[in-house]
Amino acid sequence: MTLSTDDIEKAAGLLKSGELVAFPTETVYGLGGNALSDDAVARIYEAKGRPSFNPLIVHMSSLSEVDSYALLNDQAVALANAFWPGPLTLVLKRNHDCRLSLLVSAGLDTVAVRIPAHPVAQSLLTAAKLPIAAPSANRSGRISPTQASHVQEELADKVAMILDGGSCVVGIESTVLDLSGDMPVILRPGSITKTQLSDVIGTLKAAEHHSDIRGPGMLESHYAPSKPLRLNATDIKSGEALLAFSSPVKGAQCVENLSDSGDLREAAANLFRMLRKLDASRAQSIAVMPIPEEGLGIAINDRLKRAAAPRN
Repeated sequence: MTLSTDDIEKAAGLLKSGELVAFPTETVYGLGGNALSDDAVARIYEAKGRPSFNPLIVHMSSLSEVDSYALLNDQAVALANAFWPGPLTLVLKRNHDCRLSLLVSAGLDTVAVRIPAHPVAQSLLTAAKLPIAAPSANRSGRISPTQASHVQEELADKVAMILDGGSCVVGIESTVLDLSGDMPVILRPGSITKTQLSDVIGTLKAAEHHSDIRGPGMLESHYAPSKPLRLNATDIKSGEALLAFSSPVKGAQCVENLSDSGDLREAAANLFRMLRKLDASRAQSIAVMPIPEEGLGIAINDRLKRAAAPRN
């Protein structure tokens, strides 16, 4: 299906204004939002329903754009030259001044990036002049969409626009390769195989239960500040900072409120930024008020539990 320039420009404008746009890639349809905006990324998690803050893939238009947000090593450059644009996602260290939302990284110091080959995705990235965070455009736990009609069935009321680019050619999600550690690790298999990757960069391995793998949700203690974290706090102890939700309890040395109005999407958007701010304070520890265990609250509580877990 051929989309007009007006369609692409309209979709780009919606992304710039913080809305979500579904668009085709060669793998599956993506649920796209401005990767620089905490609020837009939180909308993505919310739209997918009962979400988990797994790191999101950020789609970019060129290797030079990737270089402005992530650290490119020799392996990354070689793989990019071999497979980009295409169905390969690379997990790289974030630059120290990376402007991407911390939510796309789920609080990690890495970011998953890809340059898609689909002409509609390329046109959208060019028009928006933004990195676009985009997991598959389906509700959590459902089958990934490979046609615009699938997105319509799943998320019609959650997206501002669906760009119909026909059926996806590959039809399965991209291969994800982690280059952030000492050894390249395939976190998710895809159409680009281990053999193809090793032909370019040599030895690598597939993900197993391994404490050093920098993948989403693989460690019990994760997303952790340097200060101790006390969850479900209804009072304040001596020396504590407070991560509040709605009406703060009294007595904290310093307070960051995830959402004055009790809005879970706003809370999700603020979570990692506010945790870092409190971690940099002079307080000895951080108390966290209860978060409702519903909707985005499930994901927020999951990350807080991991942040509060005993350190190894």
